[in-house]
Amino acid sequence: MNLQLFSELNLKEIFPFELDEFQLAAIRALNAGRSVVVCAPTGSGKTLIGEYAIYRALSRGKRVFYTTPLKALSNQKLRDFRDRLGADMVGLLTGDASINRDAPILVMTTEIFRNMLYGTPIGEVGTSLVDVEAVVLDECHYMNDRQRGTVWEESIIYCPLEVQLVALSATIANSQQLTDWINQVHGPTELIYSEFRPVPLEFYFCNPKGLFPLLDNNKSKINPRLKPKPGSSNAHAKGGRRNGARLEAPSLEFTISRLAAKDMLPAIYFIFSRRGCDQAVANIGNLSLVNSAEAAQLQQQIDEFLARNPEAGRAGQIEPLYRGIAAHHAGILPTWKGLVEELFQQGLIKVVFATETLAAGINMPARTTVISTLSKRTDRGHRLLNPSEFLQMAGRAGRRGMDKIGHVVTLQTPFEGAKEAAYLATAQPDPLVSQFTPSYGMVLNLLQTHTLEEAKELVERSFGQYLATLYLQPHYESLAHLQGQVAQIEAQLQSIDMEQLAKYEKLRQRIKVERQLLKTLYEQAQEARIEQLGLTLSFAVSGTLLSLRGKHVPTATPIPAVLVAKTPGSGQAPYLICLGQDNRWYVVMTGDVVDLYAELPRLEIASDLLPPVEMPLKPGQSRRGNQETAAIARQIPDTTELNIAPEVLAQQAKVAALEAQLQAHPLHKSDSPATILKRRNKSLQLQAEIAERQEELGQLSQHHWEEFLHLIEILQRFGCLNELVPTHLGQVAAAIRGDNELWLGLALVSGEFDQLDPHHLAAAAAALVTENTRPDSWVRYILSSEVEEALAGLRSTRRQLFQLQRRYNVAFPIWLEYDLVALVEQWALGVEWLELCANTSLDEGDVVRLLRRTLDLLSQIPHIPYLSEALQRNAYRAMQLLDRFPVNEIVE
Repeated sequence: MNLQLFSELNLKEIFPFELDEFQLAAIRALNAGRSVVVCAPTGSGKTLIGEYAIYRALSRGKRVFYTTPLKALSNQKLRDFRDRLGADMVGLLTGDASINRDAPILVMTTEIFRNMLYGTPIGEVGTSLVDVEAVVLDECHYMNDRQRGTVWEESIIYCPLEVQLVALSATIANSQQLTDWINQVHGPTELIYSEFRPVPLEFYFCNPKGLFPLLDNNKSKINPRLKPKPGSSNAHAKGGRRNGARLEAPSLEFTISRLAAKDMLPAIYFIFSRRGCDQAVANIGNLSLVNSAEAAQLQQQIDEFLARNPEAGRAGQIEPLYRGIAAHHAGILPTWKGLVEELFQQGLIKVVFATETLAAGINMPARTTVISTLSKRTDRGHRLLNPSEFLQMAGRAGRRGMDKIGHVVTLQTPFEGAKEAAYLATAQPDPLVSQFTPSYGMVLNLLQTHTLEEAKELVERSFGQYLATLYLQPHYESLAHLQGQVAQIEAQLQSIDMEQLAKYEKLRQRIKVERQLLKTLYEQAQEARIEQLGLTLSFAVSGTLLSLRGKHVPTATPIPAVLVAKTPGSGQAPYLICLGQDNRWYVVMTGDVVDLYAELPRLEIASDLLPPVEMPLKPGQSRRGNQETAAIARQIPDTTELNIAPEVLAQQAKVAALEAQLQAHPLHKSDSPATILKRRNKSLQLQAEIAERQEELGQLSQHHWEEFLHLIEILQRFGCLNELVPTHLGQVAAAIRGDNELWLGLALVSGEFDQLDPHHLAAAAAALVTENTRPDSWVRYILSSEVEEALAGLRSTRRQLFQLQRRYNVAFPIWLEYDLVALVEQWALGVEWLELCANTSLDEGDVVRLLRRTLDLLSQIPHIPYLSEALQRNAYRAMQLLDRFPVNEIVE
């Protein structure tokens, strides 16, 4: 590689080893003035690119902000950079710590950087971006985090364009999309993608029979030896079952003994529960994994640590540590976790049982990672690990410069087997998705410095909006196709007089309606005649006029006739002897009479008039009449018109008139009016579909902006905005960082906390930021009445906010925790740490976290405008009461 490409710095002086091609490519891009997105496997050396940005900035008298997702990771980076650059060159900003904040290299959590970009006060740690040349966004794939991922998007959107971004991410499926988005919203950005892993991974599967390679020789499919053999008892087993019975998992001792026998230690053994990690340490018995020299080193360092921090050691944790065994999870004291991390990095701890949070960037590489189960319980139910979660943990295996191969061991469980393990080991990484969500703080801060239109433009620059646009592109193309169809049809209809077409169609539709009415009227008239006929026929006498058609008179049209006589029939009804207008005799039954005209004068019929003698008097019989009957037949009137009810005749005339109008219409004489109408209807149908799709697409594409507008409405309801200008209350909420800035602002300006003593204020503040996620948690202390009264005064406001948030489908938490915060009051009163922890079911790490969250809020109060002086003064005193070991973070 020609080092002249890097004219500003001598790379060999900075990095006295051979750089990988992806590292060189990233350095070239930075020197060319572009931001970079570096996607590479865990442990591949991405951090070096951030370090190069630091060295380059120092050589130019500039500054670099180095951001991480976790305070623990920020603390670790602070130590690393101090070791390399000197303590004076590096500072730290986290929610509750400010060290050397004017240093050229400033390490901070990404959330602090985001708040800085909004221009909000950040306690005493406010700083500016003056002379900042680059911002390193370490662990950028945290953008996927459901609760906090929006922080990364906001940081990228609002970062000044002249500042270079160095986004360091684990491998993700849509790295090019992420790069294209940053290129759009921030400036020229280059993707540096590498699948190169300096220490390749080898996957294994452990069951009670032993430790086996998980994959075949090509590393693409499951090892054939781990497949159920055809015809075997478990050939059809799914996951960890054989014939419906759960398969046995290998024991802890067996697994670790296999690793030790194959020289695969040190190992990180991932277990997805704190209790599981602690039980594993206890269950491993008296096993020692260190030699005498390592044991001596451990003895010295652990004893020195306990001499400095006598309250930090715990029964059940110290003794296993001397044997090279430890647990690492959020329930453990941060100082003790720091010791575990340091000893593990030195290779003195051989097995650390850890929850998956350890995989989130903390520098604890191991020769082997063991993933004890391939599924986990989440707040959305039990599910299989996704590929990115699996790869994040697997990626901790293999120490660069120490191991030729990193080992990843998956275990048989009652629920998962080699099939699931092979799937995850060969799966591609998941894509980044957007977690962008407008917040009250975002709304207020943007409206303090931007118009509503400018705020909308910023909101629509989110990665979520970018992905939505990509997702919706096929839908927009489909919409354009429909619009093209409409345009084509409308062009064909251009020569048609639309007014005439509308009249023609209206006429057609009216005829259709009138025909339907005619049919209804006819049916109703028929029903009425039939109902009436049964009654009048029984009283009919000789000479009555009627019409015949039926079973015994099968004619196409009714025959006008006259009733001559009745004769007894075979049943109750008589036979009717009739003479037709056609001068024929008919013998019929009542069912053959379709109408009877009682309104017409009867004919005079001689009493002795009878059919021919030879004619049988049975229904269906018919004979021609003679000259005498012909004279009578001629008197029978034509009753065709009389068969039709007057209302039916009137409707027939109406329909005929309308049909004549249709025939005379100009359009009716064109080639194909039906085709024209079909085209017109198709056009109208397509236009309706287009309108519906446009509305749906509008809702999808404007989703974030709709959320933003809903938050504005809620803020206006509470008086935080006058029109669109933040009021004093709005400025209070804008200056706060938290999960629900509006709720915190309303609580602090309520006056309920103004006169609280510092120890009471500490407990009240804790109630606003504490969530009791475990309903079985308990605290033996009783909360003082002063704090209870202050919190009770907030209930009405909390209820109003809850109702409004529910109406607008806003999900920000509105915490008001009573059960746990008595701990905070007692700690502020000076209770010793061991006594405090003995009076609660919470783990020590949880107690520290509760107190640190409280400290974070208290540290903001003195710098929030428009709060009472008494509240600000007492908040400062409360901080002093809480900030003692092990709550204070000691960064050495």
